[in-house]
Amino acid sequence: MITLLFLVITFVLLVFSEKWIHQHLHGVALLVSGHTQVALYLYALLLFPGILLHELSHWLMARLLGVKTGKIRLLPEQDRNGHVRLGSLQVEQVDVARASLIGVAPLLTGSLVVLAIGYLAFDVGQTGLALLSGDVGAMAGAVTDIVQTPDMWLWLYLLFAVANAMLPSSTDRQTWPPVILFLSLAALLSYLAGGQVLVSNVAPLIAAGLRWLAVAFAITLLANVPFMLLIALAEWGMGELRGQKVYYK
Repeated sequence: MITLLFLVITFVLLVFSEKWIHQHLHGVALLVSGHTQVALYLYALLLFPGILLHELSHWLMARLLGVKTGKIRLLPEQDRNGHVRLGSLQVEQVDVARASLIGVAPLLTGSLVVLAIGYLAFDVGQTGLALLSGDVGAMAGAVTDIVQTPDMWLWLYLLFAVANAMLPSSTDRQTWPPVILFLSLAALLSYLAGGQVLVSNVAPLIAAGLRWLAVAFAITLLANVPFMLLIALAEWGMGELRGQKVYYK
């Protein structure tokens, strides 16, 4: 339950931080360029590694499930209501199970990339142990190691770009409600029919997966903090320089 609660909290915070980043990054691009279309392309360019991974994840999952795909579009589009689509992939209509797996693919691959960068580039495992130990010296050493990581800003940028493009879009989530309902009912019926042993065997695997996902979300939130500060500072500075301000709905 603690893992699930931590996962929910980090996910909610991640959704809000991603929304803020997308809005204000677009706003900074608009202040810098002074042109709506140029700002749209500049904003998309800053997140391009994550956009590419997002659409390739859809494509790979579709291919693995035997679903036909069309063209991948990596150029941003904005409709009349101001809604921005940074990328898209044409996929044939299939059953809700396969459509849901295709929709969730970017979240899975994005989380794996976030974990890989966090553990391999920044050794967040040791950082976590230092925080848990409460040893101020160990925590200071862990932070120093992170700052001294070779190509630190490159890894942080990749982490930022991937993490803020991995959440499923509204289109990706369209088929989720019936699948979630079906899985919930199936789990309940299995338990009522005497499937306690099965549940007890599967539960540790599910818990381990949830822990890894929660860690990926936590790493993302920590990586977002310095970029949010930079974006806020850039927006304020450009606004003062131009004598303009961006308003968000």
